[in-house]
Amino acid sequence: MKPLLAALTALVACSALLAPAGAAEQGPPKTLRYAFQVAETGFDPVRLSDIYSRTVTAHIFESLYTYDPLARPTKIVPLIADGEPEISADYKSFRIKVRPGIYFADDPAFKGKRREVTAQDFVYAIKRYADPANNAQGWISYEDAGLVGLAELRNRVIKSKQPFPYDTEVEGVRALDRYTLQLKTVEPRPRLVESILAGNDLYGAVAREVVEFYGDKIMEHPVGTGPFMLKEWRRSSQMVFERNPHYRERHYEAQPAADDAEGQAILARFQGRRIPMVDRVVVDIIVERQPRWLAFLNDEHDFVERVPEEFITQAAPGGHLAPNLAKRGMQAVFTLAPDMSMTCFNMEDPVVGGMAPEKVALRRAISLAYDVRKEIRLARRGQGVPAQSPIVPHTTGYDPAFKSEMSDYDPARAKALLDMYGYVDKDGDGWRDLPDGSPLVITRNTEPNSLSRAVDELWEKALRNVGIKLQVKIQQWPENLKAAQAANFQMWPVGSTASQPDGQGSMQRYYGPGSGTQNLPRFKDARFDALYDRMQALPDGPEREALFKEAKRIAVAYMPYKINVHRILTDIEQPWMSGYRRPLFWQDFWQFVDINPALQPVR
Repeated sequence: MKPLLAALTALVACSALLAPAGAAEQGPPKTLRYAFQVAETGFDPVRLSDIYSRTVTAHIFESLYTYDPLARPTKIVPLIADGEPEISADYKSFRIKVRPGIYFADDPAFKGKRREVTAQDFVYAIKRYADPANNAQGWISYEDAGLVGLAELRNRVIKSKQPFPYDTEVEGVRALDRYTLQLKTVEPRPRLVESILAGNDLYGAVAREVVEFYGDKIMEHPVGTGPFMLKEWRRSSQMVFERNPHYRERHYEAQPAADDAEGQAILARFQGRRIPMVDRVVVDIIVERQPRWLAFLNDEHDFVERVPEEFITQAAPGGHLAPNLAKRGMQAVFTLAPDMSMTCFNMEDPVVGGMAPEKVALRRAISLAYDVRKEIRLARRGQGVPAQSPIVPHTTGYDPAFKSEMSDYDPARAKALLDMYGYVDKDGDGWRDLPDGSPLVITRNTEPNSLSRAVDELWEKALRNVGIKLQVKIQQWPENLKAAQAANFQMWPVGSTASQPDGQGSMQRYYGPGSGTQNLPRFKDARFDALYDRMQALPDGPEREALFKEAKRIAVAYMPYKINVHRILTDIEQPWMSGYRRPLFWQDFWQFVDINPALQPVR
């Protein structure tokens, strides 16, 4: 990993006990209000995997390092860390200083005392991911890191079926003193900082006494060091957050590129301002796209995140903000996102799963039968580009020139594959059957929203065209996630957003040891796993890029996922909101935007 640039001053400027942020400011509270399209699942980072809950927790918890809010390409800067890490020449030992004088938000768990963050809080947070009782979806990141002794301790706990011994010292995760964290890895890990030390919620400080105080209610009581606190929660309906009144003194700092006019303009406006600049954040849950879009147009929301595809021609035809919205003073932000929409196949399912040639052929035929470009044109209204591999834009390993079968539309070839491997109509009912003569019916888990309905219709027509019967199972997103985690599905469309600039994070979705967590299909291939392990230890360069290419070819050949689209996201601010730039890696932005109440309509 490249050293953190010394020229980048920390985004954090802290002091011990100062007046609450914004105490000197006058006027009504500044409230940012917008909507999620999917309900949250809770607020304990160790138990989360969905982007919506993690968008929330990213503003409550803080990691040692974070990303410059304006830099493109991204730059890692200290947040709670006191400067750059000390890294050994072999990339196996890391020492990080925790900045003194940073405190957790006030909470009854602290019994009326201010609670300072220490290195031990990061040790505890990491161990929570290793605790089997938490079934942590993020454990794969720490397992990948290969912290000395941590996986072994976890395995002993699994075998003994005893509670996790949090007080047992682990060589690879230690607090050397109150403010010094030491991490040691078995193999070289050149990108350890970006893989497990940057990203706020998954890698943030957690106070042990809070977890023990709330017990099985911890999902409802997030307590971190971040700029916001959960104030009210109506599950799957509305969340209200307030500025942490004792948040340390922190100022807006960033380093956009010299030729980045938009970034430079934001910096000129906000540099040196104390953050957060808003006092409250209200997040409504509006699953249906039309009501969410109308809430924004009717000035009920200050911001619309991801204009729904069916309204994009009204909002931003041809990639430009519509004139009527521009006249209202709105501003649009267009981003080719570091994400992918994909169709996940259950590799343990007796119909679509497995590594036998006829099973691989079925998945590849299903992929070839589907026209991704039609999805982009009709369902997404042009808001996307065809994906060629699971590596997403803005990450290492992504090559815009790479071309594969992943995006091919070739129904004739799909039919030929199905014929070759015995998926033919054996009973004369017009539908293909399995090679053993039993009916071939594919069940696609899906969601009750307009985009899903449009895409489901395209899939049904595509598979009908090659003689495969498709049925849909409509459930809310959390139910589909639970089914996937339990391997109780055949085919499920899901999205994924990169949380770091290294493309290996996307490869976790194919890594055998991650089965059931990030690897939802439970794909297992020894050759792929060996490539993955080699990539972990190598610094960035030609040798690692060659491994990325080989890994991408394996992903395409066995097709545990059909990667469909990298989305183009269009976000729009109302005229009274300013400062928004979509974060490439994770979703903490509330502290970087401002609201002008004088321009807001009366609500």
